[in-house]
Formats: sequence, C-alpha cells, structure tokens
Amino acid sequence: MILLEKIEDARLCDAGDSCLFVEFGTTVDRALNARVQTLKKALEALSPSGVVETVPTYRSLAIYYDPLRLKRSDLVESLRLALRKGGETTESGGRIVIIPVCYGGAYGPDLDNVCAATGLSRKEVIARHSGRDLYCFMLGFTPGFAYLGGMDEALATPRLENPRALIPAGSVGIAGKQTGIYPIDSPGGWQLIGRTPLAVFDPLRTPPILIEAGDWVRFEAVDEETFLSIQAEARAGRFVPRTEKKEEKSHGASA
Repeated sequence: MILLEKIEDARLCDAGDSCLFVEFGTTVDRALNARVQTLKKALEALSPSGVVETVPTYRSLAIYYDPLRLKRSDLVESLRLALRKGGETTESGGRIVIIPVCYGGAYGPDLDNVCAATGLSRKEVIARHSGRDLYCFMLGFTPGFAYLGGMDEALATPRLENPRALIPAGSVGIAGKQTGIYPIDSPGGWQLIGRTPLAVFDPLRTPPILIEAGDWVRFEAVDEETFLSIQAEARAGRFVPRTEKKEEKSHGASA
C-alpha cells in the first residue's frame, strides 16, 4: 500500500487501482475500531455508486470499488463526507450473539493446557471465558472467523507449538489474549477449549456469516446433551441463536 494523503486525521492509502484503505491508527483498540465501524456505516448510508464492498479490520476500512463506474477523486470526496457525517462514534453499541459452547473433553482437548498455563481450574476457565461479552474486531483467516477481544486476560495462553492440520468447524480456541471460533474445518494453532453446535459460516444461508465485525459475542456453557440437541435443531434449520442489544456508549465527535 502507498500512503498518498490524509483525510482529517485518517491516512488514505491505495491498494491497487480498485481499493482504498482508510487507516485510523496502528494499535488494537476498541475505540479506534469503533471509528472504523462508524465510517463503514456512514459510507453505506451515502451508498456511492461503484463501491463494491467495504471490509473493516482492527484499525482500518478497505473500500473496494469499480474504477470504471467511480472515479477515485469522487470516492475520496464521499469518504470526506462520510467522515464528517460519522459524528459521534459508539464503542459498545450493537447486538450480542449468544453462542452455546460445550467445554472440555473431545470438544475442547486443550482445556487442560489452558488450566496449566493459567493456574486456573477447569470450572474457573469456563466461568471466565463465558462470563463477559466479547467484541468482534474483524473477520479473517477463513470465512466468518471472528477475532474476539476483551477476553479475561487471566486466560491468556500461547498458541500451540505444533499447529493441528485439521480442526473441526465450531471449535472455540484461545491464542494469547484473543478467543475465536473456527467456522470451517481448517488447520490452526489455537488452544481448543470447547465447541459450538452452531454453524458460524454456511454459504447456503442468508446471511452466510453468523457473527459480523462490530457484533458482541457471549459464550454460554452447555452440556453434551444440550449440544447435540441444538446441533440437530440447527442442522434442520430450526434453531435461531438468541441475540440481545448492547447498550451504546458515546465517545464524542471524532471526525
């Protein structure tokens, strides 16, 4: 990427001839990420013709556009307007998606690793992991993989020294201070502590992704009998995950 200019206090970078990045900083920070989400919503509200897709990351928003339909200079003006219209940022508004998880055993083969690394009992690890709402900063790695922040730091555990070649879809893992859910069967090196019976990614579903960037996630511990019951209902298309509304918290004008 090439830095070309600044808009307000954000950096504007080209990534090829059909993508612009707007960067707000260089750190993993929830208030900074709220600015990314605010710009995304403001640009979507303006809906400039020729914008193909917007992709939020921890600290930036990528805007893919069709250069045959939208001039770069016109897109930059739309971004300036979106930044001004963004007004106040909200750090904690949005929905909370309740994700059932069966912890330990065959579903979470690394739960004891986390206990050994943290000095906590299985019961304490599960209680701390499911005891707070976690913020989805971004999606990546595989379709629908939600990078969740705000985990109890007492649970921080290094990645596996030897990553697994195959991790079942729905597995819930910990890597450092983050936690996440593997949406599809894939390789990976996170410590697996449980599994959800829900399909986090289903290309035949609308929408295909269960958790979006800017959402909150609350894990809910269930036993194996409940796991299997929810799994059967979900596969039959009869299970709808519970959601709640997260109270918003204003951070004042930022752009």
